[in-house]
Formats: sequence, C-alpha cells, structure tokens
Amino acid sequence: MSTRSRILFARTAKAAALVVTGGLLFAAPATAVPLDLGSLNTGSVDLGSLDPVLAPTPNLASVANFRDVAGNDGRGYATVDGSHLKRGVIYRSNALTATSDADKATLTGLGLADAYDLRGSTEISNPFIGGADKLPDGVTYTNIPIEFKDLTQLATTIKSPEEAKQFLVDTNRSFVTDPVRRAGFKQVLSDIAAGDGVQLFHCTSGKDRTGWTAMLLQTIAGVPAQTIMDDYLLSNTYLQATNEKILAQISQALSPQVATNLEPALGVDASYLEAGLAQIASDYGTVDGYLTEGLGLTADTIALLKAKLVD
Repeated sequence: MSTRSRILFARTAKAAALVVTGGLLFAAPATAVPLDLGSLNTGSVDLGSLDPVLAPTPNLASVANFRDVAGNDGRGYATVDGSHLKRGVIYRSNALTATSDADKATLTGLGLADAYDLRGSTEISNPFIGGADKLPDGVTYTNIPIEFKDLTQLATTIKSPEEAKQFLVDTNRSFVTDPVRRAGFKQVLSDIAAGDGVQLFHCTSGKDRTGWTAMLLQTIAGVPAQTIMDDYLLSNTYLQATNEKILAQISQALSPQVATNLEPALGVDASYLEAGLAQIASDYGTVDGYLTEGLGLTADTIALLKAKLVD
C-alpha cells in the first residue's frame, strides 16, 4: 500500500456514525437518522483507476448539514468533461455552534484548517439560532457576514407558506442584485482559493448562502446543472429530522398555522435556486459573467478554485 493510501485509510478510520442532527430556529436535541450511502467499501479502490477512493464522508452527530462539496462518496461528482471533483478538500455545513468533542475529533481527522462563517452579527448573537462556532484547536475562523433576515422575526412575519417561498425566492435573487451580498460571496470564494489545507464554509442552516456558494464552486468545476441541483436539494434530507422537531416546537409555542407558514423556509426548493440563476442570466448572461463582472473575481482566482476542486 502506498504512503498516500495509508494516509487516506487512516483518515477514514476517524469517520463518525451516519447520523443527522442539528438546529435552526430553536434549540433541538440530537436525533440519529441513518442515511443510505450504498455499499461502498471503506477505503476501496476504483478498479478503473489507480487513485484510492475515500470512505463516505462522515455525518456529524452535532452538525446536521455537514457534507463534502465534491459529493459524499465514491470518486466525487463527475464533471461535464469526464473528470471528477476531489473529495476531502472543501466542506459545507450549518453553523458549528453545538459541535461535540467527538465531532471536533472527526474534523481534526479530516484535516480541517479554515472555517468561514457567513452568518451576520444578529444571527451569531441571536439566543435561539446563534452562538460562536465550536471548532477544533488550530482551525482558523473567519466571519464573512452576508446578512440575512432574522429567522425568529420571520416566524412572526410570514403569514402563509406562499410568503415563505417568496422570501427565499427573493433571497436568492438578492445574491445577484445586492452588491453587499455579492461582496461577501467574493470574499469567501477568494479566501477558499487562497487558503491552504482543508476548507469549510457555513451559514446558519447550511442551505441558502451555503447552497449558493456550493453552486458557484461546483459550476466553476464544471459539474452538470442537474447534479448541482440534486446536491442543493440534499439539504432537505440532512435537515429533515431537525426540521420536524423545529416545526413541532413552533406549533406548540406559537400555533400549528405558524408552523405550516414557516415550513417552506426551513428547507430548500428547486424554485429558490432557479430564481437566483434566472437573475444571473438576466443581469450577467452566465455564471462566469456573474463571477467576473458581478463578484469581480480574477481569472487567477477562478483557476485556483478549479485546481482545488477538480482531480
């Protein structure tokens, strides 16, 4: 076995059990929910390649929406030219405010070097959804605030499920039209490009600002549009158990109707991402145009990101 293989296999030994938990609007206790990741053998090797294949990405018991931008198993998402994304390089998640010691150890084993927090100051200080990230020793924390409407206020202002959907449609459009938000996305992409070691970015629930950032990275890498959408929608799976608890708590604390009204805001829908992509087409023509003209990324930065992502 090569040295590289031994290192990769050692990292896989630190993988946590496949469970999903976390929180969004209200604190919720951890609940284990297994995900079927198929029958991939730990440390197996793709017979069509000499490259070792990492074991499935561990799900963190205390960080519900933690996953790999490149895909959680196998060789990583395929690109339109037949390459594959490199797994174990860039991760995404919800806020790491309740990270357990066991999950910190897993993150250490994955080699995490930098964490980029896209939450605004009101989210971090919010007593229901906020709190400082709990990271392993040695991980560099950077706050890149992309402000979001206070979600506890949202609970009392949204009056129907249709309003909740429209809120997230408008939010995704604002990722294109709002210059302050564009500046935030420019910074996180630039920092990931310049960073050494394994990178992670997150917002509160890891689905909207985080989902948008993941879409941009996957587009730069050349991942097909359908794969990007399928990956975006995985937040519904990872957050399902958490959101069920949250909705039950909202129903009891406020009313069943409030829970019904808010349900679309706790997940993702294809129409949310499609609205942002349509705004890109309207304002910049292509995602490449948005990256260069809208965000102001240089060709060198984009090339660095692609080199990090593509095998």
